[in-house]
Amino acid sequence: MSIKSLLTKLLVLTLCLVLQTSLSLAETAPKKGRPLVLINTNMGGIVVELWPDKAPLTVKNFLKYVDAKAYDNTIFHRVIDGFMIQGGGFRPDMSKIKTFPPIKNEARSGLRNSRGTIAMARTSVVDSATSQFFINLKGNHFLNHRDESSRGFGYAVFGKVIKGMDVVDKIAKVKTTSKGFYRNVPVDPVIIKTIRVIHQKAANKK
Repeated sequence: MSIKSLLTKLLVLTLCLVLQTSLSLAETAPKKGRPLVLINTNMGGIVVELWPDKAPLTVKNFLKYVDAKAYDNTIFHRVIDGFMIQGGGFRPDMSKIKTFPPIKNEARSGLRNSRGTIAMARTSVVDSATSQFFINLKGNHFLNHRDESSRGFGYAVFGKVIKGMDVVDKIAKVKTTSKGFYRNVPVDPVIIKTIRVIHQKAANKK
């Protein structure tokens, strides 16, 4: 292989790497008007960009709990590696937090339950989401809106992790057990110390 050919290949490879990095940064760069929240856990911080332009009712509901400090000292009570981590409903002693009335399910928005997205948990009733949320560990597309049935309506995505997926993945690996009626509960509590709205400068420091 000639030096000229080698240099050409190196140049092409460099351009590809630059383009890939640029696309990656573009995907994670917060958009104007979209609030950021920091989920501060005992295993590290997770920065989430919320999408009020896509799921206004859901974001408003989530921020209502944040503003009320309702998530302080709660836990990720359901952790399934390869699926998702769920929190926002229980304290370390497995007592439930006080919730506001359930909200309308916005799963019809077209947002997909892809890796790193945050979505509302619910019961078999379509419009039953209150405080609990989950972060997808992979593309759980069977959770997307498919039809109007209870099973097919889906789970409303309302944001995405833009920093701290390594913390999410670390949480996913904790040892779990059953506690009463609840399964997949971390043996050692994964505590959500606080969830707070933050500014972009603060997010860059996390």
